[in-house]
Amino acid sequence: MGSIRRYMKFVQPYKWQIVGTVLIGIIKFAIPLLIPLLLKYVLDDIVNGHGMSSSEKVHKMVTIMGISFVIFLVLRPPIEYYRQYYAQWVSSKVLYDIRDQLFSHIQKLSLRYYANTRAGEVISRVINDVEQTKNFVITGLMNVWLDMMTIVIAIVIMFTMNVPLTLVSIILLPVYAFSVKYFYSRLRHLTRVRSQALAEVQGHLHERVQGISVIRSFAIEPHEQKQFDKQNSNFLQKAISHTNWNAKTFAVVNTITDLAPLIVITFAGYQVITESLSVGTMVAFVAYIDRLYNPLRRLVNSSTTLTQSVASMDRVFEFIDEEYDITDKKDAKECTELHGKVQFEHVSFAYEEEEKPVIHDINLDVEKGKSVAFVGMSGGGKSTLISLIPRFYDVTEGKILIDDIDIKTYKVRSLRDKIGIVLQDTVLFSDTVKNNILLGKPGATDEEVIAAAKAANAHDFIMNLPEGYDTKVGERGMKLSGGQKQRISISRVFLKNPAILIFDEATSALDLESEHYIQEALAELAKDRTTFIVAHRLSTITHVDEIVLLENGRVVERGSHEELIKKKGHYYQLFNVQQLDTI
Repeated sequence: MGSIRRYMKFVQPYKWQIVGTVLIGIIKFAIPLLIPLLLKYVLDDIVNGHGMSSSEKVHKMVTIMGISFVIFLVLRPPIEYYRQYYAQWVSSKVLYDIRDQLFSHIQKLSLRYYANTRAGEVISRVINDVEQTKNFVITGLMNVWLDMMTIVIAIVIMFTMNVPLTLVSIILLPVYAFSVKYFYSRLRHLTRVRSQALAEVQGHLHERVQGISVIRSFAIEPHEQKQFDKQNSNFLQKAISHTNWNAKTFAVVNTITDLAPLIVITFAGYQVITESLSVGTMVAFVAYIDRLYNPLRRLVNSSTTLTQSVASMDRVFEFIDEEYDITDKKDAKECTELHGKVQFEHVSFAYEEEEKPVIHDINLDVEKGKSVAFVGMSGGGKSTLISLIPRFYDVTEGKILIDDIDIKTYKVRSLRDKIGIVLQDTVLFSDTVKNNILLGKPGATDEEVIAAAKAANAHDFIMNLPEGYDTKVGERGMKLSGGQKQRISISRVFLKNPAILIFDEATSALDLESEHYIQEALAELAKDRTTFIVAHRLSTITHVDEIVLLENGRVVERGSHEELIKKKGHYYQLFNVQQLDTI
């Protein structure tokens, strides 16, 4: 029930709309309850009425039916419209609020979480599971109450007509209640398992769609079909288990609701035969049994729907309860300005508490406006180390200072706003070139965007695109070359104008011509800024103020290019090997 209480916080702002919808619904469901009474009146008081001529009977029939037609043709349609409209309106607003909070939550989760969780599973919770909870609002907070009110009103009317026959009509209700409680306790668990299996299928599918070029290039379509079949079969098994138990539930509960009318017809028929009950009352009672047990059948369906909704709620709140690795302190302050002096003081880092550190006791002072390059073999900790500066991860031991202030004293978002990052794997959104550049400074003018693109050597190729700056780049920028995507990402950073720059192997995957353009742009961008570079090609960082060679997360050598060449140590060997490779 914890999930329901938490869900109700999202429902709370719309409580009066829900109350209004339920009241309208009560009128809507109460109107059809007049029909059995109308039937009884027509049979007992008009058709079998004594002392009336045929013309009087016709007159009474026309009058009462005329009133009934007015009620059903004029009054009921707008009531039905507003009940449906407000039910959907409230549920849609609740889902909007939940997804809004979930997206905010998604943006705060750490990179560690995304490293361990498939994107498709996250999407499944935000789309599929949230959508399933919609039924809780429509069914649980509206329709269930309406069905229960319909049952209460029907029973009250039946009691006024004939008490013994009413007691016979509701004799199976306790059995019905026990059956629902017994079956639905397990159904909730099976629903959660089914939802998780569906999320796994979606996660697998999302990855394969993104990597379709790899599948095609290795011609492994049959293998991937088998892999997908495994995921799909797992979901099928969970879905069949769920369906099996659901079918048992319906079989038992519907049998109970089907027996009730038979019992009533038997008892009422006996009373009519013994002349202790009128035909009109019997017909009305049989009609009311239908009005009584139809809502009960709907409650069975509602129970299934609510079970699925609550299981989805559990998954949504399980996702919301994922803790943030990077959080602001209570007294954290805005980072309004950075000059660019950076210090690493005994910095160590491990991805998980139980794992070995990947960064060991790093000490490094970088003055404002200076440039530092981190080099070494893959897996040495270069990218991990620079990811600590914008607090993509927090240090395990030691601290990082910027302008002599611990970066943990700043609000994370304001700190990152002052740091520009250019990665090897450039991510562009499936939007226009202009909007992708504007990510660096939302709200910038067209002139500022063009100036940033020119500084990044991107303006000329952008103007040659079919629609210039309004050209859509496709998902992840697939319509552009690697060099073009990289220059757009550098344009973002020019627009952002940060005090500290981080280049993580920004040119390692590019051809020589693209690299030339980008090196020019990076050199211009790095002027008078503190710059950190992770480099694979050592020839691209010979100009920096200091080079730090990392091996297994430890500093092995440091100094300028000339100093390290003179030492003839690890850097010297690595540089010579690369020079030989280029011959």
